[in-house]
Amino acid sequence: MNRPTTEAGERPGAPAEAGKGSGSPAEAGDKAGAPLRPVPRPPAPQEPSGGPGVAYVYALGRAGAALEAAAAQLTGVRGGPLRTVTAGSLAALVSSVPADAFSEEGMKAQLGNLAELEEIARAHHAVVEAAGGGATVLPMRLATVYLDDARVRSMLDERGAEFDELLSLLEGHAEVGVKVYADARAAAGPPPPDAPDPAAPPASPGRAYLQRRRAQRRTHRDAYRAAGAVAEEVRARAAALARDRVVHRPQQGELASGPGENIANEAYLVPADRIRDFQRAVSAAAEDVPGVRVEITGPWPPYSFATPPPVEGRSA
Repeated sequence: MNRPTTEAGERPGAPAEAGKGSGSPAEAGDKAGAPLRPVPRPPAPQEPSGGPGVAYVYALGRAGAALEAAAAQLTGVRGGPLRTVTAGSLAALVSSVPADAFSEEGMKAQLGNLAELEEIARAHHAVVEAAGGGATVLPMRLATVYLDDARVRSMLDERGAEFDELLSLLEGHAEVGVKVYADARAAAGPPPPDAPDPAAPPASPGRAYLQRRRAQRRTHRDAYRAAGAVAEEVRARAAALARDRVVHRPQQGELASGPGENIANEAYLVPADRIRDFQRAVSAAAEDVPGVRVEITGPWPPYSFATPPPVEGRSA
């Protein structure tokens, strides 16, 4: 099953890379360093410092001992203690955050502060990752907030059947990211040594420049064609191992990692016991193809395959 093109995270996520681009809070935290691991929470009041609080939702899952244990041991955004909000067979992992900082205007200010946004993304991902280690969870987008616990409970009640179906889909699976890059410089290789034909008339500087430019354009086209062919091969190989696929917009600028231009950016829902097979099969698609690179990330919590609910405020 393939899903339509989306802006990642907007994850699971899509959330996700510092509120833009195509990745998840997982990848946002990864770019700034290894994701922070949650630590046992210290005693803390439920009311956050900085004024009245709203309910920040990290993930939801089936109610039970696993989520209760996670809530008892983890801290969330700004070090706030976690709690569970339960409705029927479902429970959400929630902490209180200052209403002013997570209002629409407050989030606009935080989106302009990369360091603060990365801190939120790391804390968000750390909770989702740790909770997912003991139970199947449905990650929420970055900065998903509700007015209070009663509104969270209403959301769980209203969409319980949909969430139960999604949890069944995600159970036993993880997200693996695959990006394909075209690198014309790598495809060109080192420039050939100057060895002009002694019988040929010397080329003028202008003619030599035009010849180099034509060669560069040919190399650029060839690299992109090869990358497109590799991307198709990746999809064919992945289809045999993955249960679902989401296509994200290619990453550009600071979000793109390494040399070359990102031409394909996709997420796959892979059975946990087939991840190594998936990684080997997909990485082999670019072997011996100059100027084409395949980058595999994860496994991550399945941000790209979680459909978060509409929120009263907004999510980053």
